[in-house]
Amino acid sequence: MRKIIALATAAAMCLSMTACSVSVSTSETTKAEESAAETTAAEAAESSEAADSDLVATADYPTKPINMIIPYGAGGTTDVWGRKLAALLEKYLGQSITVTNQGGASGSIGCQSVKEQPSDGYTLLVCAETMGTYRTMNICDLDYEDFTVISPLVGDPKVLVVGKDSKYNTLEELLDDIKANPGKVTMSHSGPGGSGHNQGLVLKELGYDVAMTSFDSGNDALLGVIGGQVDFTNPNISTLGGYIESGDVKPLAVFSNERMEAYPDIPSFTEVVPESEKYLNIPYTLLSFVVNNDTPQEVVDVLKAATKKVFADPEWTDFVKQNAADPVFEKYTDEASIKEFYDNWKSVICWLQYDNGVAEKSPEEFGIARIEE
Repeated sequence: MRKIIALATAAAMCLSMTACSVSVSTSETTKAEESAAETTAAEAAESSEAADSDLVATADYPTKPINMIIPYGAGGTTDVWGRKLAALLEKYLGQSITVTNQGGASGSIGCQSVKEQPSDGYTLLVCAETMGTYRTMNICDLDYEDFTVISPLVGDPKVLVVGKDSKYNTLEELLDDIKANPGKVTMSHSGPGGSGHNQGLVLKELGYDVAMTSFDSGNDALLGVIGGQVDFTNPNISTLGGYIESGDVKPLAVFSNERMEAYPDIPSFTEVVPESEKYLNIPYTLLSFVVNNDTPQEVVDVLKAATKKVFADPEWTDFVKQNAADPVFEKYTDEASIKEFYDNWKSVICWLQYDNGVAEKSPEEFGIARIEE
């Protein structure tokens, strides 16, 4: 009996010690969890304060979600850059931005829809270079002057390429053949008045008569070269990189007066044809961020401040480098330089198109000065 009592007592002591041990362990775990929760909350608060410090919004703007119109279809150059801008603007404006594609009529349908919206900063527009030629091309009455330019964005460099099996290995060989066979060497482009077509007009102005063939899109024009249907084309680098790496095309020149940092081995067009420089001091595929021109100045100021933060954001600068884009936004930052930039662009392109019978109306009708010789 004494043994049973002793065993029972020992068991009770063991259970008591175990309960104490569990109680202490649970208490310590709870304290650790509470401490971790406090740390997480503090870090979240600190992160929130840091995020708030990046905001440039005011009490009056923006106070609700924003819409951004891309006047072209999804997946194109304008769409890609517009969506990247929208995603980063959300970060600094503190409001969501919905991107809507409204393509058609060289982008004029989407641009017109923005013009018809209230000028309150809640409808933004990322447009392409065709905005500067709508009037002379008789597409519509819109112009950059109908909008306030928050900032030019980037130029998407154009590269003259031939297929991998082409007999041309250098720009000199291609140009020599064009000279020897005027109107016989074929060039594809995405349509009249577009940046690729404009490049063909520059060649014509320089004495190189090529047979221009219009395709439904820049990508189709490029596939026409890869498939051997035409001799050469001039796509944007943002859509070309993979084809260069795969060897499907041979790049002969950047249609510019300088080489690209991302592809330093591709010569600039002006290295071979120096007299082309007066035509190549502008980006042929130009993207711009604009709002209606009667938008309140305080709203414009907020958008400009947010855009400036976007341009300094590593996610933006990395994207620019990855796509070998021309950082036009770095070169024209005040109202005077921005206006001079767009005036010069229209002077070059609108007169180029009119002199070659592409534009229906004279640039002079709209006060666009002829480029200086």
